[in-house]
Amino acid sequence: GFFVWRLKGAGTGHTPCQFVHLCRAANDRFITFQYFNFLKRMYVTQYNKDLSQRAKPKSDPVVSPFHELQQLDQEKKVIHQISPISPVHQPWPETSRRNELREVESAAESEASATAVRAEPKEDRQWKEMKLRLDELPGILARLSKIKLTALVVSTASAGFAMAPVPFDLTCFLLASLGTGLASCAANSINQFFEVPFDSNMNRTKNRPLVRGQISPLLAVCFAASCGVPGIALLTLGVNPLTGALGAFNIFLYTCCYTPLKRMSIANTWVGAVVGAIPPVMGWTAATGTLDAGALLLGGILYSWQFPHFNALSWGLREDYSRGGYCMMSVTHPGLCRRVALRHCLALIGLSAVAPVLDVTTWTFPIVSLPINLYISYLGFRFYRDADRGSSRKLFFCSLWHLPMLLLVMFTCKKSGLDKEDKNQLLGETHGRAMEMRLP
Repeated sequence: GFFVWRLKGAGTGHTPCQFVHLCRAANDRFITFQYFNFLKRMYVTQYNKDLSQRAKPKSDPVVSPFHELQQLDQEKKVIHQISPISPVHQPWPETSRRNELREVESAAESEASATAVRAEPKEDRQWKEMKLRLDELPGILARLSKIKLTALVVSTASAGFAMAPVPFDLTCFLLASLGTGLASCAANSINQFFEVPFDSNMNRTKNRPLVRGQISPLLAVCFAASCGVPGIALLTLGVNPLTGALGAFNIFLYTCCYTPLKRMSIANTWVGAVVGAIPPVMGWTAATGTLDAGALLLGGILYSWQFPHFNALSWGLREDYSRGGYCMMSVTHPGLCRRVALRHCLALIGLSAVAPVLDVTTWTFPIVSLPINLYISYLGFRFYRDADRGSSRKLFFCSLWHLPMLLLVMFTCKKSGLDKEDKNQLLGETHGRAMEMRLP
């Protein structure tokens, strides 16, 4: 009634907007349903103490981190059995299922390793010096001397000895091979001694004996001296002084020139190629005692072969060489690295064609060796064009079998010394006849 009286008092002739305003004003003056509920809640909280709000309890005082670690260790020891979960009926995609399984397995492995580390006593986690055992010493010294690289050096020296145009001498061959192997062991050991702080930053070399502390630096130097001095003496006194001088020069070139240049300039690759080219020359000089065109040809083949071999290897290790601080073509000059590899792949074809000209092989050698030389040149072109890890890996693995096959083909096509002697005798006879005809 009050609402109707207000409407009459205001007059019904007003506009609709004024009518809506009056309705809103009337609603503000009456008790609403929400206000009634608010009053009811106030009454309940005031007269019923059980329903009143309680204060939030204070948090525990801050515990030191050492106590937290002890509590975590105690909580880790409690093993809770997890009830099996029923499989979901909705099928998952195969890729998501594999990813989930990998994540679960990796999480379980990391948690297991963490618990194993925590379970170890404090004394076991401390640093302690590694003790050298005598039964492990041969394997450690083999890794210190890079036994695989030493075997490659000895094999190339043996190939140079076998290619020499002289009768085969077994005693000289064994002395030359042993002396070359000892010189290579000495050079590799000194190289690892100098590069310990840099090898520790590379994944490929971080497990070397000196980096891991399996042997002391003094023992490594003593081992290098015990290999280098007898090796050079054996080459000088047992073979010939020229071969001994080449062996000593190669040790100096590898340890004092190539090793420091690896952190200074990309010229280290060319110096290292010279180091790898000297062993076949040493084999040739051990057999003949002279340094002639055949020795230089074998050295040139080994020199050119090392560029596609090493450049392809270093291309996949660019991150490692960068972390180690080594200045390599693959890191600083990637375009030059690919071009040099391709050039020397093609140079192998030219060097193979020069061999019969120098009377080292017959004319069948350039023809027989052409397919393998063309194949490595094709892979070198792929590496130059694609510049990816796949092409570099193929070129590297091809170089591993290319060199022994090329040397084997070269040995089978070798021109024997008897042919040369017959040819020299024939030339001498013709020259004597010509002199007799000139005499009156």
